[in-house]
Amino acid sequence: MSLFEVDGWGLEGKKVAEAVPKPKPAKENNVTEKKGKRVKQKNQKKGSKVHHAKQKDYDISTAVSADDSKPKHSQQNPSKVPPDTTNLSLTPLQRKMMAKLAGSRFRWINEQLYTIKSDEALKLIQEQPELFEEYHEGFRSQVQSWPENPVDVFVNQIKTRATTRHVNAPGGLPGLANSRVVIADMGCGEAQLAQDVKKFMPSLKKKKIKIDVHSFDLKKANSFVTVADIKNVPLADASCTIVVFCLALMGTNFLDFIAEAYRLLAPRGELWIAEIKSRFSDEKGTEFIEALKSFGFFHKSTDDSNKMFTRFEFFKPPEDILAERRAKEEKKRKFVEKENKLEALETKRQKRPEGEWLLKPCIYKRR
Repeated sequence: MSLFEVDGWGLEGKKVAEAVPKPKPAKENNVTEKKGKRVKQKNQKKGSKVHHAKQKDYDISTAVSADDSKPKHSQQNPSKVPPDTTNLSLTPLQRKMMAKLAGSRFRWINEQLYTIKSDEALKLIQEQPELFEEYHEGFRSQVQSWPENPVDVFVNQIKTRATTRHVNAPGGLPGLANSRVVIADMGCGEAQLAQDVKKFMPSLKKKKIKIDVHSFDLKKANSFVTVADIKNVPLADASCTIVVFCLALMGTNFLDFIAEAYRLLAPRGELWIAEIKSRFSDEKGTEFIEALKSFGFFHKSTDDSNKMFTRFEFFKPPEDILAERRAKEEKKRKFVEKENKLEALETKRQKRPEGEWLLKPCIYKRR
């Protein structure tokens, strides 16, 4: 037998042979034989480097490799042996079952976030922060099958408009003084938008454009994120030029988020929204657009070219245009007793939350 030849183990092959139990040694009859055996065993320990591999309780984790003549882990010092990782090598069936369990968990978390108020969602994540990671892991898995991710669409839009037009010019990004664009990413998840914008910011130095992104969500996934209920974020009135809701109008009170966006936006600031198509009861989102116009927004455009989600753009008109609109509404009310659109919407919300009729909850089918 060569130095690396071990019973039940083939260095050239990939299989471990079935171990054949050795017959028990006959009981010693006299002291001389016992002494001779002990001397023999002592010599074997000195001269053989594979002694442990020949023992009956052989563990393949101690097998030597062709480039290492010593066992990787000694059984005589169990405290240094790493934990057993054999359970990590799952069979295809086990992997399928694990994926099914993870999918069920994701669907449950998703349903909770869509069917409770935003303050209850914040409390839920604060009490069980692991739910945030589980949800976003499941969400990433879902988005992988989509033709495109709406976050990527928004990032490309920011980059294109910033590099091809001046701030506040037709087709350019809306901005504050000194060409400063301030974006509030509401329900940002892991703040992909902020991270992607940061990557191309160096290319805008010559144009002297500065873009600040404030990212808000229920948990601080990284240093970009500020924890907040997005119906009330820690930014001043009229401090933003773009507010983004990328698949973030969750919960039964999401119109509170729209009211907050109106507060945050400076005049001529823009509201960008992407939502799953199946959430709109009328498919086109007409009722949704009218609801947002009740808050004072002007509808700018709708893009439903993607088969999974629809994108909307609104803008907050300056005060002179708002005053003109209010005057027209007052003139109409002189002739016809007509309830204010926002008042009518609030009355409807009190009877039934908008998460039940304006945008249907995005509930995944149970398998």
